[in-house]
Amino acid sequence: MTHLLLFIIYVAFISLGLPDALLGSAWPTIYPEFSVPVSYAGIVSMIIALGTVLSSLQSDRLTVRFGTGKVTAASVGMTAVALFGFSVSHSFVALCLWAIPYGLGAGSVDASLNNYVALHYKSRHMSWLHCMWGIGASTGPYMMGFVLTRGLRWNSGYRIISVLQIVLTILLVLSLPLWNSHKGHDEAVPSEPTRKAMSFSEILSIPGAKAIMVSFFCYCAIEQTAGLWAASYLTLQEGLSAEQAASFVSMFYLGITIGRAFSGFLTMRWNDRQMVRIGQGIIALGCFVLLFPFSSGLALAGFIFIGLGCAPVYPCMLHATPELFGAERSQAVIGVEMASAYVGTCLMPPLFGVIANSVSIGLLPLYLLVILLLMTVLFGTLKGGHR
Repeated sequence: MTHLLLFIIYVAFISLGLPDALLGSAWPTIYPEFSVPVSYAGIVSMIIALGTVLSSLQSDRLTVRFGTGKVTAASVGMTAVALFGFSVSHSFVALCLWAIPYGLGAGSVDASLNNYVALHYKSRHMSWLHCMWGIGASTGPYMMGFVLTRGLRWNSGYRIISVLQIVLTILLVLSLPLWNSHKGHDEAVPSEPTRKAMSFSEILSIPGAKAIMVSFFCYCAIEQTAGLWAASYLTLQEGLSAEQAASFVSMFYLGITIGRAFSGFLTMRWNDRQMVRIGQGIIALGCFVLLFPFSSGLALAGFIFIGLGCAPVYPCMLHATPELFGAERSQAVIGVEMASAYVGTCLMPPLFGVIANSVSIGLLPLYLLVILLLMTVLFGTLKGGHR
């Protein structure tokens, strides 16, 4: 039964990654149809992000009341409905309205599933699950491209993904009895209904909570800033063509996905803290390669190193949460970790855009190094055993 549930969770992570890059891949065909500026994609993205932050902060309260299985099934169902809403939208306002349930569903399921895996499964599964998410996130744009090249409208791409999410929702509902299979087997993990939900102020009062929140903020700031501005950096700073730069940026995300596959094996030798430090070291190496490039090829290598370094950091910090803060508080802490991560995603890439526009895009590696230094110092202050 435990292995069957793990299989379902793996499928869930692949499916949850599918819609994450759909907006970007479909937007070039959406904005002319709706007669809105190309920049309006940021509005839809921000609505989704805001909903995700809010639902992440409520994940502990929801999980205590309903349990991980029900929260996951309901959240995926909400996401499926929202994606279907996208598929039948014929105006920009409709997209914005459907972005609300999409964001609310995404945050709850992300926090709940990550906490469940952190409590009940070994670190290698956390790395492999996030690798599966990467596969899903890479497949979504491919599916949208397949639909568009067949002469169909972007709505069909969203509809296909929504149907897959509906199938996953049904699978999750049928699997609800399996989510209790760990109860009674791990005395360190209190059963969800007996826990008391923690308020935001109570979470902040936990020793180390602020440090881990900023660490997640910094990690997502690094990943998203590098991903967003890599092509522009290679074009403006290294002189590559736009076509070359765009193809090279995919190597950054490929580095994260492949890196997480290998990280799962490496966690059998090193613990979560060591894996985070290794990842931070490789990110630093990538940034220094960008600072002192002798050729555009080395600049590309720098972004690949940053992607490989990012691979173990996020899943291993998540998996370390119960050990750092105690199993009874891990859901609450992971909720604020997710919220902090999304805030970092929203704020820091645009901030670098302002810097690049005002000063120089050549400051990208320094910008990433400063954020990395802050994350490294704060994560290093965390001590286990806060139980």
